[in-house]
Amino acid sequence: MKLFRTCQLVLVVLVCASSSFAQGWKPELAATYLDSRQEKWFEWPAAQSKNGPCISCHTGLTYLFARPVLRKSLGHDEPTRYEIGLMERLRSNAGNKPAAALRDVEVIFTALFLAREDSGRKMLSPVTEKAFDQLWALQVQVGAMRGSWKWYNANLNPWETPDSVYYGTALAALAVGTTPSQYRSRPEIREKIDSMSQYLQNAFKTQPIHNRLVVLWASSALPEVLPSAMRQSLIAEVFRAQDTTGAWTMASLGPWQTQAAAPPDTGGSNYASGFVSFVLQQAGVEASDRRMKRALDWLRSRQDPTSGAWTAVSMNKSYPSGSMEEAFMQDAATAYSSAALLIANRN
Repeated sequence: MKLFRTCQLVLVVLVCASSSFAQGWKPELAATYLDSRQEKWFEWPAAQSKNGPCISCHTGLTYLFARPVLRKSLGHDEPTRYEIGLMERLRSNAGNKPAAALRDVEVIFTALFLAREDSGRKMLSPVTEKAFDQLWALQVQVGAMRGSWKWYNANLNPWETPDSVYYGTALAALAVGTTPSQYRSRPEIREKIDSMSQYLQNAFKTQPIHNRLVVLWASSALPEVLPSAMRQSLIAEVFRAQDTTGAWTMASLGPWQTQAAAPPDTGGSNYASGFVSFVLQQAGVEASDRRMKRALDWLRSRQDPTSGAWTAVSMNKSYPSGSMEEAFMQDAATAYSSAALLIANRN
């Protein structure tokens, strides 16, 4: 019996070691890095409000997408205290977010993540229903931007430019696609969805690939926002932009606003490659696809073995070493890269 148990233990160790070697990266390190950044974010004065820390595109939004996937892969059922804290911020004043520069952004995020919490239910919870009521109330009703939502513009790539209205509206579409079909089939909701879809399709060709990728992602949950022909054309365009290493550069996802003070960033980008790999898999591209396999192999080799992060630099300017801002792009790169690799393993 003792010999049998010893053999069992050796077998478990060998299987774990083999799995770790084949995986080529360490999810636990990625989780530790992302949690450490949230710890700093929850303490950073610039991110604070009376209702909790801001949900940023780079550090908060991406954390809420990636961290649940990471913890499940690590066998942890309970949300981290940072997941809980960020969700509490979103639930605060849900359906009645006060007027502010970032209100529309926060309303979209609130609808998106509350709908994800309701996933699998036949009806939205009362608080999620209120969040969507406010979302629709803020939808632009007239003019060339009809069907869209306002978005914060700080002239910063890649999330806060004039074009980012499209990025935000695509996230709103993803939120809507996460709701139960009974909700989406209501006549008054169908009319609003049609308006949103029309905007996303009409403005499609004017947008950077980066922003169009978000509507591709949304179409995986809400197919009517992007007809099949447009989906397939975009996927082909994205793969044509892939370089010989299997990666994507940030330039390939543009065009972007020129930022004279931006630090040099040449070659394959961890953010670009992680984001593209994540979205393409959401859109149905299999991890076994030879082009996707090259991208995932590239990503597996890019995790920093000490920090657990996928390094990335700002597209806008150089920040002081050790500052919160210095790692914003790295936060997003780490979240999307780790989520992309875990989705590939799961599939």
